[in-house]
Amino acid sequence: MPEYLEKMIVLGIDPGLARLGYGIIGVENGTITPLCYGCIQTSVEKTSSQRLLQIYGEINELITKYQPDCCAIEKLFFTKNITSAMNVSEVRGIILLAAEQHNLPITEYTPNQIKQAITGSGRADKKQMQEMIKRLLHLDSIPRPDDAADGLSIALCHIHIMR
Repeated sequence: MPEYLEKMIVLGIDPGLARLGYGIIGVENGTITPLCYGCIQTSVEKTSSQRLLQIYGEINELITKYQPDCCAIEKLFFTKNITSAMNVSEVRGIILLAAEQHNLPITEYTPNQIKQAITGSGRADKKQMQEMIKRLLHLDSIPRPDDAADGLSIALCHIHIMR
């Protein structure tokens, strides 16, 4: 295993304005351990700028607490809903800013790259992905909500690709 993978912490992020999923995975001497996962949820009662500020603050707290060595984030792909795509673009900007301020290298992965790295198939569905995350990380149950499992998937994808 490459020396840089002997001890490393990866922050994986699935960006979203209403709910952002994250997963933090540690690697030490080839052993992969989930350290933390969950979601940052924002209220529709808040303005967009208030929601972005909340996400920025909580991402900074995670980075400060866990001291990741790098950040992996899902690439934005265009959907039919342009408003949703714009919101996710703004969230991605906040994440990229926070990571850059902490001097974290940032790697982006497409949904197909993530699926391929976790299941071996770029066509895996959400249920297959969640089951593989549960198995690969030796978890008792599938991480909930789905966005948290997605954050773990992105972090694990980065670890697999870096190997």
